[in-house]
Amino acid sequence: MAIITAVADAADPRLDDYRDLTTADRRPDRPGGRGLVIAEGVVVVRRLLESPYPVRSLLGVPRRIEELSADLAHLDVPAYATDADTMADAVGFHLNRGVLAVADRAAPVDAAELARTARVLAVCEGVNDHENLGSLFRNAAALGVDGILLGPRCADPLYRRSVRVSMGHVLRVPFAHLEGPWPSSLDRLREAGLTVAALTPAGEPLSAAGLAGERVALLLGAEGPGLTAEALAAADRRVGIPMASGVDSLNVATAAAVAFHAVAPPVR
Repeated sequence: MAIITAVADAADPRLDDYRDLTTADRRPDRPGGRGLVIAEGVVVVRRLLESPYPVRSLLGVPRRIEELSADLAHLDVPAYATDADTMADAVGFHLNRGVLAVADRAAPVDAAELARTARVLAVCEGVNDHENLGSLFRNAAALGVDGILLGPRCADPLYRRSVRVSMGHVLRVPFAHLEGPWPSSLDRLREAGLTVAALTPAGEPLSAAGLAGERVALLLGAEGPGLTAEALAAADRRVGIPMASGVDSLNVATAAAVAFHAVAPPVR
């Protein structure tokens, strides 16, 4: 079971994975950092503990670590218990959720295998806002999407803010980078039997597109600019969400949720 150790000194080297999380060039989850995954709060930490990501340690106030005692019973990882002020001194800010966990990254998912087995995929181009990406993963988990493929210029789903906003679902929904020249790499999805449907305001109404029950890869663009002309041209279909007069777009995560609900098999 996890070894719970009291720590009273914010400078204790055992807390180095958590140190100065507000300092950009020291962040272990940022590109160029150590590639660590950071979970915040009991719910998200619990999902990290249940995930394939190898947990390194936990840090929290005793009450929050106690809430996770059943989850830690069969794990051989250190859990460092401290008071809120010591934790804030180490982390760089007061953490209202009271507990953090750090993990190494899991082995990457194979994009070709994900495409071969999925019924519904989301494929992102240029979704570079971490909160939007986290919300998109949460919606995918809720609505039965099988995985997410990341095209060019996408943010890192394992950045701390994405993990938090997703409520830990980036740790549960399989994702992979769609490598190769863009957008010709979308051909591999067609070869796997998926219809590539681009979500765009100018597309045919999603409700009339007849995609429910089909194997579909939904192509999603960035907030604001949307999909590039090249990506739109590479899609098999263009579908959109009819909206009231005076409104021409939705937040990308919200639009994705509507599309997921329309095309994914009913969630049981």
